[in-house]
Amino acid sequence: MPMHELLDSLVSTVLELVANWGYLGIFIMMFIESSFVPFPSEIAMIPAGYLVSQGQMNSQWVVLSGLSGSLCGAMLNYTLARFLGLPLFKKIGHYFFIREKHFDQAGRYFESHGEITTFVCRLIPGVRQLISVPAGLAAMNIPRFLFFTGLGAGLWCCILVFIGYQAGAHEELWKPLLQDFMLWITAGLVVIVFGYLFFVKRRS
Repeated sequence: MPMHELLDSLVSTVLELVANWGYLGIFIMMFIESSFVPFPSEIAMIPAGYLVSQGQMNSQWVVLSGLSGSLCGAMLNYTLARFLGLPLFKKIGHYFFIREKHFDQAGRYFESHGEITTFVCRLIPGVRQLISVPAGLAAMNIPRFLFFTGLGAGLWCCILVFIGYQAGAHEELWKPLLQDFMLWITAGLVVIVFGYLFFVKRRS
């Protein structure tokens, strides 16, 4: 089978899967994406955006389903890290040259900079799932963790749905758009981080 036919078949399969599973399927896929399992959020949210453009799904419910799944998956990682991983690391940390003061330092860091770290990392593929673990190990304030996780995850879901809505289902259309968006996101993150550091320096 030619590559373009295989690609079309794959895209059609994913679209059919998202359409059949509906909002619950989006929730489940984004829950998996935000947990320990490496699952790309683009597979769920971009086809959902395309289905929104076809009138088969509602944009608000798509984003809400993706956001809810992301929050639940992130909270799972956070909970495991905080209530299972932290006691374990405190017991065996000295074998890896990790001492009690290092946990205290991490806790102080997340107390001071947890908001910007959590928000920014939720927009970086490959890091999105992992940020919940150090936040849990540092016992970051849970309401703050959920708020800034939701802020970053919600923005990411909106971006992917918008790409799917604008570009349609075909990979050759939405991949270049995704690369452009990632470039703008990276530039925006640099501005946010420098602005935050400038604000902290002025405040101190």
